[in-house]
Amino acid sequence: MFYRDERLALFIDGANLYAAARALGFDIDYKLLRSEFVRRGKLVRAFYYTAMLETDEYSPIRPLVDWLNYNGFAMVTKPAKEFTDSMGRRKVKGNMDIELAVDAMEMAPHIDHMVLFSGDGDFKPLVESIQRQGVRVSVVSTIRSSPPMISDELRRQCDNFIELEELREVIGRPPRGEQVSSRVIAEASDD
Repeated sequence: MFYRDERLALFIDGANLYAAARALGFDIDYKLLRSEFVRRGKLVRAFYYTAMLETDEYSPIRPLVDWLNYNGFAMVTKPAKEFTDSMGRRKVKGNMDIELAVDAMEMAPHIDHMVLFSGDGDFKPLVESIQRQGVRVSVVSTIRSSPPMISDELRRQCDNFIELEELREVIGRPPRGEQVSSRVIAEASDD
């Protein structure tokens, strides 16, 4: 479904991709993810979208954001909004859909293929618009989680659906236990 000479752009809905990978039980290695799509076509840009809670002294997502920023990803962040709901529970809101949509519309004249890492049905009108501009759209998410992480409308609209589970071997990080085990085995075999 990919052509070596086509110009690609990745649009990664960070929270959505994280939730999908977590539902499948693996972590994404973003260096491998970027390399995989460089291999598949001419990667023009790889966008990563996430909201960040600025009130915390340390944000668990900060190291990832910094790493991505230094390693070929265009980072799009904004402060998350913190509020208390009617039940008195602390909630955090940080939707990046508009930022992703605006960037995709601006990039459409410069790419042949958009790869959207999200299952959010709100992106269906964006996908339709991008397709009307002559750009093919692939969506990466999963139907193998319970419940599925991709909306049926988005899956039907895109030109190509890529099951995230099928990318696990290519872009997944081994669980921490496996990394330790293989390192211990490698060190033991050096003796």
